[in-house]
Amino acid sequence: MTIWVCGEVLIDLLPGDGAQRVPVVGGGPANTAKALARLGHDVEFIDGISIDDYGQSARAELVRDGVNLNLALTSHLPMALAVVSIAADGGATYDFTLDKTATFDFHETWLPDPSKYKPSVLHIGTLVLITEPGASVLYDWAMRTAEFAPIVLDPNVRSAVLSDRDLYESVIEKWAAISSVIKVSDDDLAWLFPEKTIAEVATRWVTDGAALVVVTRGANGLIAFTSQGSVEVPGVAVDVIDTVGAGDTVGAIIVEAMVERGIMSLHGEVLREVLYRAAVAAAITCSRAGAKPPHSIELAEKLES
Repeated sequence: MTIWVCGEVLIDLLPGDGAQRVPVVGGGPANTAKALARLGHDVEFIDGISIDDYGQSARAELVRDGVNLNLALTSHLPMALAVVSIAADGGATYDFTLDKTATFDFHETWLPDPSKYKPSVLHIGTLVLITEPGASVLYDWAMRTAEFAPIVLDPNVRSAVLSDRDLYESVIEKWAAISSVIKVSDDDLAWLFPEKTIAEVATRWVTDGAALVVVTRGANGLIAFTSQGSVEVPGVAVDVIDTVGAGDTVGAIIVEAMVERGIMSLHGEVLREVLYRAAVAAAITCSRAGAKPPHSIELAEKLES
C-alpha cells in the first residue's frame, strides 16, 4: 500500500561557524516522507524539485532514504530556501524564500490522478496550504483524492509567511473539514486560536468529522482526541540538539498506525501505544542535528530498552 506525502521539500540554511550557513534538505512534508521511508513504508513524495544544485541534493537525499519520486515534478525553477535560527532551547524559527520556486509549482497538469493510483493515505501540510496559487490547486486535488484515501493534515503553522491570523485560520479550517486525521502542535493552536483551549479546538474538529486529532506538546508529550475521549502520553527525556523534524516524525508514526491498524482502531490503549511510539521516535529525532528521523531498527531497539 503506497502512502502519498504532498508538500514542500526545500533547503534549510542552518547556522554554521560565524556567518556561515550550512545547507540541509528540509521541509516538514519531506521530513515526514523520509521518516516513513526509514520506517520501511512505500512512500511517494509529491512536490516540484529543481534541477539546480540544491534540488539535486534534495532528490539524492530523499532517494537515499528510500522515498519514491515517481510522482514528483522535475522543474527548472530554483528550490525554495529557509534560513533557520535555533534558540537556546533547541526550538527553530524560519525565514523563507518561496516565490517562483520549483517547490510551490503545483498544477493540475502534473499532479497524479488518485483514481488511477489509489493511495492508502494522503499526508499534506505546512507551507503548501497557504502558498498561492498552488494552494488552491492542491485543495481541489485533495478533494478528489479524499474519495480514495483518508487525508492527514499537518498545519505546521508558519506565521512568518502568513501573519494574517484570521486568513490562516480560515485556510486551516477549510482543510480540517476534509481531513480524517489532524496532527497539530500546541504552539500552532495557541497562535491560531488564542482564546480557546487545546481540548476545545480538538473536540470541535472531532465533532465536525475528524476521526483523530493529535496534539504535540514538545517536552510535555502528546495528547490525542477521538469521539471516545482523549489519551495522552508524557514526553521522553532526551538531550535535545534541536527539534527540527520532531513533529514531522510524529506525523509519520500516526500515518504508519493508520496503514497498519486502521483509523477506527486508534483509540484507548491502542492509541496510547501509538502515541508512546511517536514520543520515542520524536525524541530520537531531537537527539541529533537537523531532521534525521529514526530507522525502524533504531526505534525498535529504543522501545525495547
